[in-house]
Amino acid sequence: MATVTDQAVGASLVGFSLLLFTYYSIWVIVLPFVDADHVLHQYFLPREYTVILPGVAALVVLLCIGAFVGAVMLKNRKPKKVD
Repeated sequence: MATVTDQAVGASLVGFSLLLFTYYSIWVIVLPFVDADHVLHQYFLPREYTVILPGVAALVVLLCIGAFVGAVMLKNRKPKKVD
C-alpha cells in the first residue's frame, strides 16, 4: 500500500501535469485565435517557445534515458574470462 507521502507526491505530480497540459493547450490552441492586443497574451510566452520548449524537454528526457541505460550497462558488465 502507498503511504500518505507517496499519495501526496503522486497527487501533486498529477496536479502539476494537469496544470501544465492546460496551460500549453491554451497557449497552442486558443491563443492564435485571440487578438494580439488582448490581455490574455501577457500570461504566455511568445509563440516561438511553443516549439522550442517541448524540443528541449524531449532532448533532456532522451539524454537522461541514455545516461541511465549507459550506467546500467556499465554496472552489469561482466569481466572477460581469461583462458
